[in-house]
Amino acid sequence: MDTQVHYPGESENYRKARNELLAAEMELRRKVAEVALLRANLPLGGAINEDYRFMSSNSGHSLSELFADHSDSLILYSFMYPEGGSACPMCTAFLDSLNGSAPHITQRTGLAVVGQSPIDVLQNFANGRGWQNLKMLSTAGTTYNSDYHGETAEGQIPMMNVFVRRNDRIHHFYGTELFFTPNEDGQHARHIDAMWPLWNVFDLLPEGRGENWFPQVDYVT
Repeated sequence: MDTQVHYPGESENYRKARNELLAAEMELRRKVAEVALLRANLPLGGAINEDYRFMSSNSGHSLSELFADHSDSLILYSFMYPEGGSACPMCTAFLDSLNGSAPHITQRTGLAVVGQSPIDVLQNFANGRGWQNLKMLSTAGTTYNSDYHGETAEGQIPMMNVFVRRNDRIHHFYGTELFFTPNEDGQHARHIDAMWPLWNVFDLLPEGRGENWFPQVDYVT
């Protein structure tokens, strides 16, 4: 594989290695599309057992009310922010990115962030981060997080779930279950990897993601 693209001063060894990498990148591109098609062709998951009632900063919202008028799909991200604790740095970094994409995402589907803490705690944190594009909802008083794996007996879990509306019923469609698979060496969970620009940018670097680097909520400058 050779694109006939060349950079100033590159060696033959560099171009040979780069062309080999290019072939691998093309194969990865095909695989990503193949996996996306497998996901899109999933049969309907189970219908929800109840129309969970979540709280926003000014009202209550049933899960069924979170669907956009123009879409029969809904994405909910479970944000790890335990009551009386502090926000998960990894979730925070991911939601920083998702906030920027949200105006585009909501052209196609419903989107909300749900957490167990009281809504004033979640919304105050969101306001401090400048998350003006994310709908923040509290799941307090519901079994949503435990039903859809946003928590275990050990605590909260970062989980992305997709729901679909079919024939006046709401079904679960997809959840990022990679979080629960065994971690391969150096892989971590990577359950929302494809949705998270941060790590994909670091993958362009010779040092990669780094073995021990993780996002922080705040940085000392």
